[in-house]
Formats: sequence, C-alpha cells, structure tokens
Amino acid sequence: MRLKLDPRTKLYMILVVSAVVLMSATTTFLWTVRIIMTLIPVILLVIEKRYSSALWFAFLYTVALIVTFMFLSEESTGIFKALLTGYSGIVVQFMPALITAWYVVRTTKIGEFMSAMQKMHVPDGITISLAVVMRFFPTIREEYSAISDAMKMRGISLGGGNAVKMVEYRMIPLLFSCVNIGDELSAAAITRGLGGEVKRTSVGELRLRAADWLLITAFTAVAVLFVIFKYIL
Repeated sequence: MRLKLDPRTKLYMILVVSAVVLMSATTTFLWTVRIIMTLIPVILLVIEKRYSSALWFAFLYTVALIVTFMFLSEESTGIFKALLTGYSGIVVQFMPALITAWYVVRTTKIGEFMSAMQKMHVPDGITISLAVVMRFFPTIREEYSAISDAMKMRGISLGGGNAVKMVEYRMIPLLFSCVNIGDELSAAAITRGLGGEVKRTSVGELRLRAADWLLITAFTAVAVLFVIFKYIL
C-alpha cells in the first residue's frame, strides 16, 4: 500500500531537512536527530516500493557515517585520510537533503506539483522553472541509461582500454541531449498553457490528510529539538 502525500508536505520536508543540514551536529544527540530525520525519507521510499534507491541511499549514508566517526575518533594523518574524511563529511552533511529531494522528485506528478504551487500562490516563473527541473533530471537519467546500453552493444567500456572513447561517446551525446531535453520541456510547458493569463485548473483535488499532518508535525518537532539542543541548551 503506497502512501499518498500532498506535494506541499513534501516541499516542507525538503525545506526542513535543508535547514537542518546547514547546521553542524556537534553532540551525540544532534547526530541521532539528524540520522532519524534521514531515515524518514528512506522509509518513505521503501513504502513507495523503490527498494533499489532506498538501499543505495542507506548504504552510502551508513558507510559515510562509519568512516566519519572512525576517523574523527582518532587523529587523522596523511593526505588519504584527510581526503576520505572530507569526502565522507560532505556525504553525511548533504545526503539527507539529497534523499528527501530524490523521494519528492520520483513520487510527485507534475500536475499535482503545479496545483500545490498554485495553492501556495507561488509566481508562475518559479513554478514553471521548478517543474521543468523536476522532469529534467529523471529524463537525463533515462537518456544516460540508453547511451550506456548503446556503448555496451558497441563494446566500448572503461575496462577495454577505450577510456577516451568512453568519455567521448557518452558525454558528447549526453550534452546534446541535455540541450534538446531542456528545449522540449520548455516547449511542453508552453503548450500546456503554463504561464498564461487564465488561471490553471486541475482534475485532482489536493488536501492535507492525517499522514501529511503527522509528517509535518514530526519534521517540525525534529527541527525544533535540533535548534534547541544546539543553540539554547
């Protein structure tokens, strides 16, 4: 059974998580709060039956946490340890926001997103730009997968001594695809009447349900606890 959340709830999740990750965790309690906040979108991905994404995010985040705590508990000496610690710290810092954003992009329909932005009275320029971005990255991912399959059929791979060809044959088509996809998405937005003078209507009805209020309350409580224990206590 999938959990249908309002797009406004998902946007609020991104806002709260992005605000929390900007503040550094300096105590065990703050780290626990941040980890709990990170686990929520992972669980939501599992509920949406996106097991591969949830597993990869959980694995990368866990490994980065282990490396960070392992090297922070001892004196890090050497360039390799310093680079590894810095990389793991970046992953731990920004992975929660990335997981949440990925969940929102993969589970939100553009029509629902547009309706939610209209209900929040967001200007059309911002709404259309965000809608194009939300469709841009999944489309690029599909295009890159298609290019990779074509390269495998031609026997061009990194292990075959064709590293230069691999970069050339993958990146150049991908760059041209990025330009074409951006133009096509912009044209599609204009064709659908986005940004017109007439108020846009929607078939689906958006409303905040019990699950939405539960998640809004949970994320608000986590953010308040984080701020209180970091700056007040």
